[in-house]
Amino acid sequence: MGKTGILLCGHGSRSTGAVSEFEGLANALTDRFPDNPVSYGFLEFATPIIQDGLASLIDQGVTKVLAVPGMLFAAGHVKNDVVSVLNDYAASRDGIEIGFGRDPGIDPKMLAAARDRIEQAEQDAPGEIDREETLLMVIGRGTSDPDANGNIAKIARMLGEGMGFGWTETAYSGVTFPLVAPGLEHAVKLGYKRVIVFPYFLFTGILVQRIYDITDQIASRFPDTGFLKAGYLNAHPSVVDTFVDRVQGIEGGDNNMNCLTCIYREQVVGFEASVGQPQQGHHYHVQGVGTGDATSHTHEHDNETGNSHDHTHAPHPHADHPHGPGKRDPNAA
Repeated sequence: MGKTGILLCGHGSRSTGAVSEFEGLANALTDRFPDNPVSYGFLEFATPIIQDGLASLIDQGVTKVLAVPGMLFAAGHVKNDVVSVLNDYAASRDGIEIGFGRDPGIDPKMLAAARDRIEQAEQDAPGEIDREETLLMVIGRGTSDPDANGNIAKIARMLGEGMGFGWTETAYSGVTFPLVAPGLEHAVKLGYKRVIVFPYFLFTGILVQRIYDITDQIASRFPDTGFLKAGYLNAHPSVVDTFVDRVQGIEGGDNNMNCLTCIYREQVVGFEASVGQPQQGHHYHVQGVGTGDATSHTHEHDNETGNSHDHTHAPHPHADHPHGPGKRDPNAA
């Protein structure tokens, strides 16, 4: 009788630190599932690729794979790219069953991890400023899927209201708007003594560093406002708990993603052209090309990123918005 294995599916990054942290999450799942082989793989840049992760499990006698997306929300990568790779692999192997879990999404445990990162930034900061005099800025990856972008706005609202901040704003690292710099410029105008910048990202990478760099640039221009840079989520114990739930949810039937506002199924305002797009991968040309200096490819994705790229996604309906990625350099403040 075959074994049941677990596969953590990541986007991949040019950052060796991000790849190392992703491996750390996979190791944490290994600790939580000692009776099941655990492997991982990436869509692009980093190795092993997802197909290699699957092959590793099969070599260990696995016939049933519980695959979970190592990404925060169900945008295009989770809904199309990862699923396409898994489906293609299953179709080419007899006797292999692959179940796919849902994304972490909006979950109380993820909010608890976010709270801890924000509180740690407050504890490490010099001086005391009341939360009523503090603005919380939650930075999301930014995607071409408004449902995923809306999740960041909801998380920001729940954190801001739950933790009692004076005001809460949302910005994105790319693809949609507002971007980080205009978001922070707007935040300063509201007159709060302190701004906490919290990247709602799983792992480090090019965009997390870019968010921190832009924060430093804005802080230098507005010395009367205090800026704190909170840490990203990483393998916080509550994050690991969430992924354990997602693995267990596959066999329990708790793996349905939100379809009511999915741009591939419903005519969401402004994204009508996305309905019915084929479920296909877009990353085969950069699978396993390497991290760091190993690749000179100019693709702008990161493990949690989503700036310009050469794939055939439907364009954002407002790419030329004054604060959007088509009008402003996301690298500059």
